[in-house]
Amino acid sequence: MTWIRNHLKIVLPVTAVVVAGVAYLAFGIFGVHTLFIDDRVDDAGPVFDSGVAASDVVPDDPSDAPPPTDAPIADTPVAADADEPADAPPAEPAPNATEPPTPQIVTLAEGSFIPLGRYSGEGTALVLNDGSEQRFLRFENFATDNGPDLRVYLVNSDAGADQSTFDDDFVDLGELRGNIGDQNYEIPPDVDLAVYDTVVVWCVRFSTGFTAADLVAA
Repeated sequence: MTWIRNHLKIVLPVTAVVVAGVAYLAFGIFGVHTLFIDDRVDDAGPVFDSGVAASDVVPDDPSDAPPPTDAPIADTPVAADADEPADAPPAEPAPNATEPPTPQIVTLAEGSFIPLGRYSGEGTALVLNDGSEQRFLRFENFATDNGPDLRVYLVNSDAGADQSTFDDDFVDLGELRGNIGDQNYEIPPDVDLAVYDTVVVWCVRFSTGFTAADLVAA
């Protein structure tokens, strides 16, 4: 202690440098603070270019139909037009306008998230489509641990495979938007979901998976 008191001019700067270095490694490199902070999202269903949104698609509710009536329909007399011949042919009905069918949202594939290693993972992954080539990957009731540099991958491996295979052949859908909550990611039209049929939340910084789900055709 005596030596430290006698050399405070040396000890204090060295201590400050060491503390700064440890803090940089912990927060700047390893991102330990992310383990204690949840990023929550709550996205509605995706909106397709056709204009239909997944949240707009609801089953028909019979209660919305008008109630039936048992009352007889009275015949309404029609006054004859003196200027119109009695044997005049009836007017032709106007042709019915044909409207294009409304796009329908369907689930192409789905799967349940499982934890990987020491990390947690739960929720459902859905692949949604509206009949066009556009597709969205949607997470529902999703939750995993937080961490640095988390990305959403579609990989050519099973969820239970060796994690070293996850970053060998994959499609990067972007940064994980939140470690808790519903969220959407658009899938490029050229991605073959028969090949890239597993979704993985992947930590790029430490080359490890947090959670994964096998996508099975619905």
